[in-house]
Amino acid sequence: MAKQRLQEKYEKEAVKILVSEFGIKNKMAVPKISKVVLNIGIGSVAKSKEVVEQLKKDLAAISGQKPATKLAKVSIASFGLRRGMPVGIAVTLRREMMYAFLDRLFSIVLPRLRDFRGVSRKSFDKSGNYTLGVAEHTVFPEADITRGTPHGLEITIVVNSDKKEMSERLLELLGMPFEKGEVK
Repeated sequence: MAKQRLQEKYEKEAVKILVSEFGIKNKMAVPKISKVVLNIGIGSVAKSKEVVEQLKKDLAAISGQKPATKLAKVSIASFGLRRGMPVGIAVTLRREMMYAFLDRLFSIVLPRLRDFRGVSRKSFDKSGNYTLGVAEHTVFPEADITRGTPHGLEITIVVNSDKKEMSERLLELLGMPFEKGEVK
């Protein structure tokens, strides 16, 4: 596969800026995105095979690869959950597919959201990974809107940095549309 636009932007622009801003001496210490994980919880519709299959098709179209079904590890009687029941579908994207997905997410999908003013800077965990929740997976142009019902989609961007500031700056340089004027 050819290099993605976002990957070239990272290699040519973002690395230089990160090295100069944070005083990084070793090029292996420059933060980079290692993977993107997409997850849809299907606990509420797990008994309906048609809905689950449609969600799998939609997630495959959105990500470009076949999703894995996540099964319950323990039984919880109060939730009507038995061990081995499907509770979610997930995809892990790496390398070119990851950069292609992030490019679509930053430049097409997020700006198309209704009343979108940017994503929160508070969604970083202590390891510097960013998790974003989208209320309806149908905001992606690849998803089939006519079939099935919209479901929530969780997107986790895993960055190999221990510092939130470095991860935040990396995503900012790659074009993540953060909220304006938000206090850190």
